[in-house]
Amino acid sequence: MEFGPDTLELDVSGDGAAGEAGAPLAALRDMPRTPVDVAERADLALEDDRLLAGKPSPAATDLRPRYLSPSSASMYKQCARKWKYRYVDKLADPPGEAALAGTFAHRVLELLLQLPAEQRTVDEAKRLARAVWPETAKDLDYKALRLDDAGERQFRWRGWQAVEGLWTIEDPASVTVHATEHDVKIGVGGVPFRGIVDRIDVEKDHFVISDYKSGRAPSMRFVDERLAQVLLYAAAVRELMGATPSRARLLYLGQSIIDIEVTDANLAHAIGTLQTTWKSLISDCDRQEFSPQTGPLCAWCPFVNQCDAGQVEIRQRHAAGKVRPDAPGLRVLPAAG
Repeated sequence: MEFGPDTLELDVSGDGAAGEAGAPLAALRDMPRTPVDVAERADLALEDDRLLAGKPSPAATDLRPRYLSPSSASMYKQCARKWKYRYVDKLADPPGEAALAGTFAHRVLELLLQLPAEQRTVDEAKRLARAVWPETAKDLDYKALRLDDAGERQFRWRGWQAVEGLWTIEDPASVTVHATEHDVKIGVGGVPFRGIVDRIDVEKDHFVISDYKSGRAPSMRFVDERLAQVLLYAAAVRELMGATPSRARLLYLGQSIIDIEVTDANLAHAIGTLQTTWKSLISDCDRQEFSPQTGPLCAWCPFVNQCDAGQVEIRQRHAAGKVRPDAPGLRVLPAAG
């Protein structure tokens, strides 16, 4: 049967075999699931458990996170106050449709790459997509989207396009996989680091870090910033396994692969940036002061209703005609003005 949005609606509750090469759909459905997302929901979920280990400490240091993940570090560098709203106040930041479609694609690819190389086919991916769909359909964040029938079909198709996009950039049957969705928790440069590595491959007796992305590939201006995440994963794997990966890659599904040779120099730079971020974050937590970093992104911040500085920024930019009409932050204007 050909795969399409409608085929995801098939009943996968039975335990019958799904073909000679594949495992039963029910068995695949019941495999332990690592909560992953193209927007790094895994890192966010991990950071939600941010209590310090050990004995209770003074109220000021209670704000310190237990670990620092790439997503939380990136958010802090973008805006310290936004980090506070998300990780200290734990205000809701529901993932959007694109992120959830990425979660679906990640899950399918996780299962696919766990199979023997000869079974990593498009047809097998279609079968896995049908098995995975009930997980997504029951997800509370997905239900919160309140999609109509047409919207649901488009969502399913969007997720499948991301899955199928893997074959545009590589042949998964040719990859030697060491681990998928590898939970890494280790000190990196003295910083307690935690993250989930999509794939650790083996190439010419060296580890290669691979990270899926279902969003748009960045322009050259932002490539180094995006590669910083996988370099941190490479640094963590080096600490954990005692071997330095040879390369780190961003797999923009359906588009291109952006990779970088891992060197002592670029690892040192990535670790140095992580250390600087951690030091600043701990200082803010101890002082309980989180300064806002205002700019164009305020109009897209999910916490702008809580932030006076962000609302002022949006009003000024809107008056100057510098805010896109579809920016969700524009909803604060009537209340603020």
